[in-house]
Amino acid sequence: MSHNKYPSRLKIFNKKEKEEVEKILELQFGIKKINGMILQRGEERLFLFQGSLSENQIYELEQTIPIERIGIYFAKISEDKDGKTRIRLSIEGTHIFSENINKNIFELTEKQTEDWMKGNELQIATGKKDFLVMKYKDNLLGTGKASENKISNFIPKNRRLKEKNN
Repeated sequence: MSHNKYPSRLKIFNKKEKEEVEKILELQFGIKKINGMILQRGEERLFLFQGSLSENQIYELEQTIPIERIGIYFAKISEDKDGKTRIRLSIEGTHIFSENINKNIFELTEKQTEDWMKGNELQIATGKKDFLVMKYKDNLLGTGKASENKISNFIPKNRRLKEKNN
């Protein structure tokens, strides 16, 4: 289905594109199926929309008013240095798919969780070079990027724990 009559800054993934995202999510995190529409805003940001609007209704709405976002920001999609497409789940993305995530989970200690939630990198060699879902007890805390000796943190500044002033 072509949407050429609706010029848009918002891209709605077709069935094939959605299946590609699902394939990557299954490889990385064990997530097999996404219920809802996947929309892309800009180069990398993916949103999940599970509302009742059709694709055409969304495109028509965007012709009337600028749509900054629709749905929940759940992931960032990009290519790594090797040209391989990778997906980094947002904090909300780890919550949305929490029941389905069964790969690349890193269990944190209480101290590591505190450091993580303050936005710090963790100096840990995991043996992996991939995105990891950070977990403390039953709580998923977003995604980190594991490299040789550390896990990089992507928690936005406005969502980090503040240092306690004594």
